[in-house]
Amino acid sequence: MQKEVAFAAKKVIVVVEEPVEEAVIRSDPNRTLIPGLIVDAVSITFDNLGEAAELERGTWPKDIPLGQHYSVTRILPTILKMLDELGLSATFFVEGLNAELYPQALQGIVAAGHEVGYHAWRHEEWHKLSYADEVRILERGLPAMSKLAIRPYGFRPPRGALTASSVKLLKNLGFTYCSPAGSSSGISEGLVILPFEWPHVDAYAYLAHFGSMREKFGNSHTPLSPAHFHANLRSALGKVVQNQGYLSLLFHPFVEEKEEYFEVMYSTLEELRTLIYDGTVWSAPCREVAYWILSHPIDFETTPSFDVQHPV
Repeated sequence: MQKEVAFAAKKVIVVVEEPVEEAVIRSDPNRTLIPGLIVDAVSITFDNLGEAAELERGTWPKDIPLGQHYSVTRILPTILKMLDELGLSATFFVEGLNAELYPQALQGIVAAGHEVGYHAWRHEEWHKLSYADEVRILERGLPAMSKLAIRPYGFRPPRGALTASSVKLLKNLGFTYCSPAGSSSGISEGLVILPFEWPHVDAYAYLAHFGSMREKFGNSHTPLSPAHFHANLRSALGKVVQNQGYLSLLFHPFVEEKEEYFEVMYSTLEELRTLIYDGTVWSAPCREVAYWILSHPIDFETTPSFDVQHPV
């Protein structure tokens, strides 16, 4: 099948053949590439849907029925409308439970031209899992999504870190890429690594319980203002243009309920769109970036840097 995507304001044909891992992205041969053929690419990503994480933490009120969470009923449609208006495609990493609670919402994401990735079953803290639990959660989610004709080829671990066994396990289960916290992209044991960095995450900026992590990255313990976070995102876009590499922007629908937070997200994506139209960056869902990397394995011999929790 063929799909047209924005690539530096020029038309790109993405040719997807089965099996999916053999997909190839053909880009304009005149496109400027950085050394090693790594394009300067940006992926727009969203994590979490519905009440899955609250159920996992035990904070969901027992007297509130499931399947009516505002992040799905109110915020998700607004986000999809925004992306459509801006002409941008994104990757939504969602918990497998949503395939049971919100099947139409997941199908709507795909129908709108976006990618659905896997984010555990109920937002389990991935780095704390045993190998058996990893297998169980992965093998539970894939069939649930398959019933909706959705096959996620990407995985993002809740809380950002993998276990020592995750990469091999994901590869063996047919995943093409993983998006943990980290600092450099590449290929690990045949699995593409497309990391995100915490300072580019809305929850990191705005939520009180991320105070210690903010201090770790040189920010204040108190939540950042929308203006401060917007400046961080603008700086990140500037650096990916200057240094040429990969950037994952990460937003959470439940966080974006506040108007001032949504405005920062919208403005940032408008700025990204301008860079695309100027021919400065390529913006694509994670899956398409992963395919590009897989088509140039010889240029990704450096080991990617990402968070892994090793057993004590």
